[in-house]
Amino acid sequence: MLIARAPVRVSFAGGGTDLPIYYEQYGGLVVSTTIDKYFYVVVNINSSDSVQVSSSDYRVFYRHRPGEQPLWDGDLRLVKAALHEFDMEGGISLFLASEIPPGTGLGSSSAVTAALIKALGTLQGLRLNPEEVAERACALEREKLRAAVGKQDQYAVAFGGLNAISFTSAGIRVERVAMSVETYEQLQRNMLLFFTGSTHVANAIMKRQEEATASNRDGAVAALHAIKDAARETRECFERGDLRRYGEILGETWEQKKRLAAGISNPRVDEVYELALRHGAIGGKLAGAGGGGFLMLYCEEPQQAAVVEALEGAGLYHMDFRFERGGAQVIMNSTPRISWQRATHPQREYQYA
Repeated sequence: MLIARAPVRVSFAGGGTDLPIYYEQYGGLVVSTTIDKYFYVVVNINSSDSVQVSSSDYRVFYRHRPGEQPLWDGDLRLVKAALHEFDMEGGISLFLASEIPPGTGLGSSSAVTAALIKALGTLQGLRLNPEEVAERACALEREKLRAAVGKQDQYAVAFGGLNAISFTSAGIRVERVAMSVETYEQLQRNMLLFFTGSTHVANAIMKRQEEATASNRDGAVAALHAIKDAARETRECFERGDLRRYGEILGETWEQKKRLAAGISNPRVDEVYELALRHGAIGGKLAGAGGGGFLMLYCEEPQQAAVVEALEGAGLYHMDFRFERGGAQVIMNSTPRISWQRATHPQREYQYA
């Protein structure tokens, strides 16, 4: 048996500047951290000539036999693409489970991808470092599946911890944010997450954002410039311990983010966000691409009880969490190495859903 896991993440600032359509021309910056909610991949070796996959989150089962032409569709499209990438055609079963519902803005899709790459790579004797895991995850999602996603999530969950991630046409750099232990602990105590009860389809929102950025519709590029500037200031706030100013930045950038594409917010989200501000939250935003999922708030401790009571009264669900310093990793491995080589398989065609 082999068990791999990858954490999900929360993005403090800079989301949207990690799309190649923007950063290849202007450069991007995202400040984020991983948290202690994980996606797990459990692998068992067997003598079957097929690959079997079951998922507790989607309540689905998939079986792939050698020679079958893969169709990367449905809820397990990431899994199917990863199996194809590593030429896994038989002899294993996978069980997938997550502590976070999919489509909630915490980077769960990239946590799936990173955990799969770490697990399947380890089975084949590959010692993939965080950068290699992140790059393979980006290639699988953006190139193989042609998903309209940025690159912050893959790097965040592969490396783990609280980082400033810079994106340029020349490459991607991950740097730990230099902050005191006291500031780190205070930031952790002041961040609140509430599940809105609805999920989103991030790919559709990101496609609209890419289109708006490419055509600079409705000032999308100017909004992204402001979001990137806010990420720089966020890093400075963390380093000097000015967390209240960060809370204000969070609210300011949420207004910028809503300019990027239709569907990022909605009347229900606007209503509960204003409710949180009235009860003492300083700033907030929807996590991830928007449209649903988790509402993230910066709220100082004296006001937290009132905010929690108000939002839970409005039908939201408060989730406890802690920051996480680790990234994608194998946490148990008692399996033998599999010596399959990609060159032994003929070139296969594949279909996009």
